[in-house]
Amino acid sequence: MEEYRSHGPAHTHGHARAKLGTLVAGCIALAAIAACAATEGDAIILGDGVADAAAPSFIAPPDGAPEAAADLVEYCPSDKCPAGLTTCPNSRFPCDTDLRVDLNNCGACGMACPSGQLGAGRETYACVDGRCVLSCNASAATMDCDNAPDNGCETDPSNDNCGACGKTCTDPAKPCVPRSILGDFGCGCYAPMIPCSFGTFLWCLDPTTDDNNCGACGNSCPRDGGGGLPQPANTYYGCAQSACGALKCSTTFGDCDADPENGCETTLVSDDNCGGCGVACEAGQKCRLDPMGFPQCMCPDGLTFCEMGCFGDTCLGECKDLATDPDNCGTCGTVCVKVGTSTSQGVCEFGTCRRKCAQGRADCNGNAADECEIDTDSDPRNCGGCGKVCDAIAGQACVRGQCVVEPCDKRDAGAVEAR
Repeated sequence: MEEYRSHGPAHTHGHARAKLGTLVAGCIALAAIAACAATEGDAIILGDGVADAAAPSFIAPPDGAPEAAADLVEYCPSDKCPAGLTTCPNSRFPCDTDLRVDLNNCGACGMACPSGQLGAGRETYACVDGRCVLSCNASAATMDCDNAPDNGCETDPSNDNCGACGKTCTDPAKPCVPRSILGDFGCGCYAPMIPCSFGTFLWCLDPTTDDNNCGACGNSCPRDGGGGLPQPANTYYGCAQSACGALKCSTTFGDCDADPENGCETTLVSDDNCGGCGVACEAGQKCRLDPMGFPQCMCPDGLTFCEMGCFGDTCLGECKDLATDPDNCGTCGTVCVKVGTSTSQGVCEFGTCRRKCAQGRADCNGNAADECEIDTDSDPRNCGGCGKVCDAIAGQACVRGQCVVEPCDKRDAGAVEAR
């Protein structure tokens, strides 16, 4: 992975501390809970320690003695941001920007990581500890060979850079090719495969069995065997052992009685012969074609076969759980709307569609039109849930759904009066 360094310093903005005299009853005395072993430190979130911040640990006072309260540390609402968080000019709430992971504010406010430069799917950027990090897409086999993260993963596999920057293929018989569907690029194919043109690309094919590249690239076998040959039912002439002329079964048919005269007499899309001779489906299951067109016994208990298309009496499809599948909720084809929006997603529960708020979001007004409109991670008026309000007078921030506190100044804390 490449590191893209932001062109500016990383600063965590700290707001001025609120005067405790204005907090009224805002100071949190922990004496009623337990003795607090934490010392003076940065702003924290009670119950959710932040790196480099003073996290409190609680121990019970001995025998509950009142005099133990003199050694307790009191915590008050804070408008300071915990380590790594800040308030940027475009922030909606105080301390709602995490400079360590925010792609648009990576290391500093306004310091955005680049987006994919050369086309979708070539690369991704992530903000890691306040630095933009480039990752090339393994499935696309792209590479960053010029060590310039700004232009992304600019290099495609070639004879000069085959699977890795600078790895060259010098043998014309072994060009740079994808050796598998996983994007495993190398010089030449694994035996017995050979590189053949597939449109504008090279692809590794098996010349020993490929009916269109039999023994060599482009050598297509005539399905009638060249004419004048007998052709039993459901058969054709194809490639075997790198030579044309082998009698083969047509797709989804099999020669289950080993009698060449009646050809491939058995359909392999049946409950008794599903995908192969003698492969029987269990009770309650039927032999159907999966989305790739292969016969499979479907469906296990609790799942329902949903058709994707039919050819005569033969249908393609998949087994679906109608109780939980958002694309087939209650019945096949019933789609739960708004799947994967920024604030919510459609979910299927017990065969009924409903909207589920994303993590850190809530629907506080009950209006389905604006979905989950509240950010409960950062909104000090709805901190951790609808209506949970932080101390507005102190400018108390909400971070990860909790109101931020810090140790009180003992001299000022003593002047605070409860009302």
